[in-house]
Amino acid sequence: MTEDKENVLQPQRKNSGKGARARRRGSVPAGAGGAKEGEGETGKPRRLAGIRPRISIEELRNAYKRQASTPQEEILPMFDPMAKAQESKGVTRGRTGLVYDERMAEHRCLWDANYPECPERLTHTLERCRQLRLIERCEPILPRSATEDEILKSHSRSHLYLLWSTKDEKNEEKLENISSHFDSIYIHPETYELALLAAGSTIDLVDAIMAGKIQNGMALIRPPGHHAMKTEFCGYCFFNNVALAAQVALEKLKLSRILIVDWDVHHGQGTQQMFYEDPRVLYFSIHRYENGTFWPELRESDYDNVGAGQGRGFNFNVPLNKTQMRNEDYLAVFHQVLLPVAYEFSPELVIVSAGYDAAVGCPEFDPELVLVSSGYDAAVGDEKGEMEITPAFYAHLTSSLMALANGRVAVIFEGGYCLESLAEGAALTLSALLGDPCPKLLDPIFKPSLSMCESLLNLIYVQRPYWKCFQYQGSFSVHEKTNGDTGERHIPTLSYLGNATKPLKYETRNCYPVQSQEVKEKIKLQLVRLKQDKPPQMFENNRLCLVYDEAMSNHHSLSEKEHPERPERTERIWKSLKQFGIIERATVLQSRHATQQELELIHTHEHVNLMASTSALSENELLSMQDNYKSIYLHPKSNEAALLAAGSLLQVIDDVCSNKSLSGIGVIRPPGHHAEQDHPHGFCLYNNVAIAAKYAITHHGCERVLILDWDVHHGNGVQHAFEADPKVLYISIHRYDHGLFFPSSEDANYDQVGSGDGEGYTVNIPWNKGGMGDGDYMAAMIEVILPIAYQFNPELVLISAGFDAAVGDPLGGCKVSPECYGHMTKLLSCLAGGRVIVALEGGYNLNTISYCMTMCAKALLGDPLIPLSQGLAACPSACESLNNVVSVHQKFWSALDLKSKGMSPSSRKSKKTTKQSPSVDLADKSPDTPDGKTGLDELTSTLSQLSLGKEGEGAKSMEVVDVKMEEEDGAVGGACATSAEGLNTFLLTELAGSESMYAVVPLQWCPHLESVKPVPKNSLDAFSPCEECKDLSENWVCLTCYKVLCGRFVNEHMLMHGVTEEHYMVLSYADLSVWCYSCDSYIHHEILLEAKRAAHISKFGEDIPGS
Repeated sequence: MTEDKENVLQPQRKNSGKGARARRRGSVPAGAGGAKEGEGETGKPRRLAGIRPRISIEELRNAYKRQASTPQEEILPMFDPMAKAQESKGVTRGRTGLVYDERMAEHRCLWDANYPECPERLTHTLERCRQLRLIERCEPILPRSATEDEILKSHSRSHLYLLWSTKDEKNEEKLENISSHFDSIYIHPETYELALLAAGSTIDLVDAIMAGKIQNGMALIRPPGHHAMKTEFCGYCFFNNVALAAQVALEKLKLSRILIVDWDVHHGQGTQQMFYEDPRVLYFSIHRYENGTFWPELRESDYDNVGAGQGRGFNFNVPLNKTQMRNEDYLAVFHQVLLPVAYEFSPELVIVSAGYDAAVGCPEFDPELVLVSSGYDAAVGDEKGEMEITPAFYAHLTSSLMALANGRVAVIFEGGYCLESLAEGAALTLSALLGDPCPKLLDPIFKPSLSMCESLLNLIYVQRPYWKCFQYQGSFSVHEKTNGDTGERHIPTLSYLGNATKPLKYETRNCYPVQSQEVKEKIKLQLVRLKQDKPPQMFENNRLCLVYDEAMSNHHSLSEKEHPERPERTERIWKSLKQFGIIERATVLQSRHATQQELELIHTHEHVNLMASTSALSENELLSMQDNYKSIYLHPKSNEAALLAAGSLLQVIDDVCSNKSLSGIGVIRPPGHHAEQDHPHGFCLYNNVAIAAKYAITHHGCERVLILDWDVHHGNGVQHAFEADPKVLYISIHRYDHGLFFPSSEDANYDQVGSGDGEGYTVNIPWNKGGMGDGDYMAAMIEVILPIAYQFNPELVLISAGFDAAVGDPLGGCKVSPECYGHMTKLLSCLAGGRVIVALEGGYNLNTISYCMTMCAKALLGDPLIPLSQGLAACPSACESLNNVVSVHQKFWSALDLKSKGMSPSSRKSKKTTKQSPSVDLADKSPDTPDGKTGLDELTSTLSQLSLGKEGEGAKSMEVVDVKMEEEDGAVGGACATSAEGLNTFLLTELAGSESMYAVVPLQWCPHLESVKPVPKNSLDAFSPCEECKDLSENWVCLTCYKVLCGRFVNEHMLMHGVTEEHYMVLSYADLSVWCYSCDSYIHHEILLEAKRAAHISKFGEDIPGS
């Protein structure tokens, strides 16, 4: 499609300041006064806000007509890449396996009856699972002993034979002597057999999952395993159960990507060591470290140990350097690091080393992932973990992991030493595996602790070269000016204060922390409040309700047969739900009309009456009336269909809010999210979701309702309905294109946050270009939406589910896959006790929207989700949008605090500001360093402090440590090993001006480089004003004609010049970067060096150092 340049200017962006409310929401008949053609409401020429010409809604309709008139079989290759979604047909949720053997309670310490790793850990957990009626719902996996060959896959023969030699040994003194040669070990005469039983049971659980006999499962076993090394018993562990199961899966099942999450409060150094050089296993550990002073006091447990050889980038350590970490700290780990990496890695199997010693009341803590090494010593009350993770929170962690690897998740019991907290956390983990809704979190979510933020930013810093998902974080050159805002720069530090010296013999008695009676009573009271008082509601046969009515198809355009908002939209979706067996597994509700009183919860009395009057109008009267509104058509049956759409969605609200069904879907039309309180708009007559939210508040007493609108168009009507209401959190992900994408209003920008009591409860995530896909949407969901949503803690989640951002849609211009919508739905179902309702909005490719809604339905039913593509990550434009959102909303939502700290000053951009990254002459006095010190002096001083402790200041040992860094080239879907360098060398090289890692990676070539002309003989003047407006604040020079004009955050003269003259290559006088308007990207190429050098000489009086 071509357009002449006169047609480039698009309908103006509407500035909807609070004083313009009446004008914004009023209806203006076509041709009735207002601004001239090509001008805004003030009569000023409209500004261009994007480089690519945008086509009008009428032209989009024409494009749709061409698609709709093409036989489906002809367009399938172009518009229907639905192979993955089709493969899920007939794939439903399998059973949850459980393996345990009560003989494992025989393993106990003979010489110390108070030893924390005691039989009651298993027996209490089993009893709690029985109380909640969980065991009877599981598929039993018979326990069995591992074979010698299996053990030798991860352990030495001498290691195996030493433990074998203790079998049936009756001499207690001899057993204690052998135990004393290992750290935190006791050996019982039955230990050998029971350790084999634990290992074999874990292997068989994983094997059953991968064979499809069960969907997921849990191994309630002991002794635990994740500390056991190849040739050494350690930390209550003899054989490394998780490592053995993973190794068998790699060799026998030929898996190539296994994710192990270890959330035990102690670092699973044994597991780390076994896969440290193996890129097939991503090991992710969250553990208490305290700068090396917490057991096991190993230097290798810190964040800079990222793997070796081909395994570089596949080892993640999150070291916790303080106690009392809470739910919000672990959420930050999951949302900002673990889940983004996991989605990029795309594992085939998840194993969780599930320790529960980070839970409330537990004296220790150690988490592991997917195989989940399931330690529960980070839980509330654990005397060894001293963390404060609530038992219910483990269900949330588990549920989020179940979205990965086709739902193949194995949770393996590790640590946890507060018996009540351990039993509750493990039981709720099993409940989550069974598909029960996540329990509501009783404690509010606050901002993550400063210590956690520091640990995660350190980790991101060293892992950034290997993972695309961290590119938004930026990387910081120490010579970069920050305009005094040094708090946004994060330079990693290392500190190791542990004792690396091993004793000849270890204590075997009284070698563990003991809580006072007072502390135990306090924890007991806390756990009473946190404990589930009844078994979870299962929703076995009523997980999902649906509503649909064929009468909604009576609403269609009288003048356009192929109008995109047509009856086939809902008809095809309903047909797809039937074909996939969804309808027979769901409760189908009776549709109904909304009453006038219900409609007037949102709409004015006059608007409701106006819509009602349309049923009595003639065709000509309807055609005339619809022209008074933006993108609206009317039919004599339109109002009845709209009443059915709104009323039927209220049926779903009633069913879900009364606990008859867990979740629901409204297959309804016409859509609603554009409809304003007093007029229809954008295919929408009544605002279905807004009415539903208000109804849930007024009729069901909901205090907090989350509305997520993922339609590609901004839901202006929903936003306006609740912009001053703190009971409704409205989040919208939409195309904005700097205000040029429908509905073309600045209300859709990231700086619109609500008003009055509702300030902060409107969150807009605006995309400024087309082509957004799964990586962009998942980044928005995981790193921005979920942190805010968890802090809001909704009682109900409503999704304005437009599918016009899906691949193949004729209006949206994006490429989100159907399976991505399923993943987003699954992640949202962790909230509000699983009360999630999906309501159809837009989406105009009939084939695509059918699969999209079906994937959402399967997610709500708990079916395994199709994995998204490996290497998933957001594009630079999406990262910029997300960072803008965070920069505005961090003051309202403290859960975003980590992400805001991680943003580079050069990547953060707010309204009316520009990116600044000027070069610095190292000979000059740095404005950021006192006493005339240069940045080099300051950095040298800083690095000298990385020597990890000082003599006489309590440091148990000192060592000089390198943080290994690598180049980022080729970092797709995992690590890419290249040359390594220490942290000191890396930072010093940065300071010396060598090429640093980019916050936004530039293109190395673009087709418009040929338009770059030689620099004029009179060279460049970096201080020239804009030739149009004389502004000096932010100017660019065109590399074709060498005009100097202002940037898009001033008066956009360079942008308009680029469009009209097709001069796409421009150089910034602010930071000497080069941008291509057509490629929408920064460019880095040797052809540009001449202009950069000329600009640098003009600005700094010298050539670029080293050029």
